[in-house]
Amino acid sequence: MENSEKPILLVAACALIDADGRILLAQRPEGKSMAGLWEFPGGKVEAGETPEETLIRELHEELGIETKVECLAPLTFASHSYERFHLLMPLYVCRRYQGTPRSREGQALKWVRPRNLRDYDMPPADEPLIPFLIDLL
Repeated sequence: MENSEKPILLVAACALIDADGRILLAQRPEGKSMAGLWEFPGGKVEAGETPEETLIRELHEELGIETKVECLAPLTFASHSYERFHLLMPLYVCRRYQGTPRSREGQALKWVRPRNLRDYDMPPADEPLIPFLIDLL
């Protein structure tokens, strides 16, 4: 399948940053594609949603926290071709949220210093985002 024939999948991701400057990673649970890999929280942008609305919804569903559009700052994006689709993934930074992130979908969670992000196996689309986070923090 040529790149131009692949559907484009729009997924929003969030680098959630705590008061100590650590970033939250979530491990993809068994049964999902790329199970066991670590990623930034987020999810597929549904029809009629903006990426920011997706993150507000996903952060609540996955982690039980609340945030607002004003608290989501776009940082960079990933554009990566997988076998069946082309992923376009804007990455936002969020430092202001209410609640303590906890696993609500069976995924392992870990707070990681930016310089240590490369110690975690991540999907190919996530890896190029790491230098932007290291430079930011």
